[in-house]
Amino acid sequence: SRRRLVRYLVVADMRKRGADTLLGNLWWVIDPLLQMVVYVVLVTLIARGRTIPDYPLFIFAAILPWKWFTASVTDATLSISTQDRLIKQIAFPKIVLPVASTVAGVVGFAFGLIPLFAIMLFYADRLTPYVLLIPVIAVVQFIFTIAFCLLVAAGNVFFRDLGNVMRHVLRLWFYLSPGLYSLTLLENVQLLDQYPVLRTLFLLNPFAILFEAYRTVIWGTSPDGPPTFPDWSALALLAIASTVFLAVATVAFKRLEPNFAKV
Repeated sequence: SRRRLVRYLVVADMRKRGADTLLGNLWWVIDPLLQMVVYVVLVTLIARGRTIPDYPLFIFAAILPWKWFTASVTDATLSISTQDRLIKQIAFPKIVLPVASTVAGVVGFAFGLIPLFAIMLFYADRLTPYVLLIPVIAVVQFIFTIAFCLLVAAGNVFFRDLGNVMRHVLRLWFYLSPGLYSLTLLENVQLLDQYPVLRTLFLLNPFAILFEAYRTVIWGTSPDGPPTFPDWSALALLAIASTVFLAVATVAFKRLEPNFAKV
């Protein structure tokens, strides 16, 4: 019912990100590439990660969706608290603010697909029709992301420290997700068997499923295994759980919304 307002806010958000910068939204192309270079140097030279072939593609398959998630969460956290004047003056559903921030992240993710396909052309043997399944995985991520963004956007109105806390939570979340490594590697060294708590965290971590799904269709399942279909059962379970999460987050947001202007 508020599609025009959301569309206007998305365009405004994209322009705001590009304001006062020379490259504007091209940073969605450059930033994940720079992150990839840092991690490749770190793992290849320092941690001796040379056993993983085509490692730049391996890690970029996780960096790109993670940048989408962190950018959406960071913007959504401040989406309501920074619009205090607008909220006090105009009556409108405040839920469009975090929704617009999340949708703007989708546009950025689309920009990020440009360097991904460029890297895949370099590793031509990994380029298969399975890459067309990326939007399917992205839909599942979008459902989870928008639910999470609704909660942090509403929570930051009442607890302004949440913005600072989220930076550290997201950093820890990434390192506890199979972004720099794969779940297969952890199973081979029996790390998950030695520490059952880690296995539980991975089972409850949505990005353990999402990273593995993206990597399966982009890089493959093993150094010698070509790209293939993702784990549909895991993705379906995450989609159902994310939909329930979104319903709960929406109800919580609507109940807190009347207090936004007062706070």
